[in-house]
Amino acid sequence: MQYLAAGGGAGGFTPVLMIVLLFGVMYFMMIRPQQKRRRDAEAMQSGLGPGDEVVTIGGLYGTVTGVEDDAVLLEIAPGVQTRYARPAIARVVTRAELPSEPVTEDADTVKD
Repeated sequence: MQYLAAGGGAGGFTPVLMIVLLFGVMYFMMIRPQQKRRRDAEAMQSGLGPGDEVVTIGGLYGTVTGVEDDAVLLEIAPGVQTRYARPAIARVVTRAELPSEPVTEDADTVKD
């Protein structure tokens, strides 16, 4: 009977270590990448502006004509505007070009 009690102490730590290791792998393989994708999607949706060409989660292509707090107005055909919730925008196809500022020359610059 004495030999059974001597070997039982080392085996109690292994299952706990395996569970902790399993949760660590789950975090780095599933939870962390999903959080990164969610942050990227929120950043993309908050950066929408008029003139951006987007695709909705339903596959509808459109051009952003207006932005509200929680909605985006899309022009899906000439003269046809629809309103979508921001999370319904899957991706931006092309960003609207920002108007470039005119280059002004200072009086101090010397031309060669």
